Amino acid sequence: MTGATVQKTTGSFQVTSMEEDTYQPLDGGGKLTRARGDQRFSGDVQGDGHVEWLMCYRPDGSAKFVGHQLMRCSIDGRSGTFVIEANGEFDGGASEGAWQIVPGSGTGDLIGIQGEGGFEARSGPNASYHLDVAFG
Repeated sequence: MTGATVQKTTGSFQVTSMEEDTYQPLDGGGKLTRARGDQRFSGDVQGDGHVEWLMCYRPDGSAKFVGHQLMRCSIDGRSGTFVIEANGEFDGGASEGAWQIVPGSGTGDLIGIQGEGGFEARSGPNASYHLDVAFG
């Protein structure tokens, strides 16, 4: 985000739907899964997200995940869509992850958006996020 004015955004989101399917059991008790879900964002980012995760569960129930999240939202009066690339960890009860906006994925008033951030989701459907954005 060199040379661009960075806007720090924060807020929360609620998981409104989630599905997960195992596609490969692993020796020793782990598994590989595909998960998908929808979220409702509030705070500095207003709108909806849809995420698709690939997850690798370890025998202890913790997991590492990667995925893409389509955001249909508005930020500071600008509306459109963009895609977040995410990766993170699930400890069996809570998850946290890092976000990177996919360059060139912005549409509408969000064309040129760039940035990074992350989220924390303790037990239950509610989570908090932070996302530093700039427009190029």
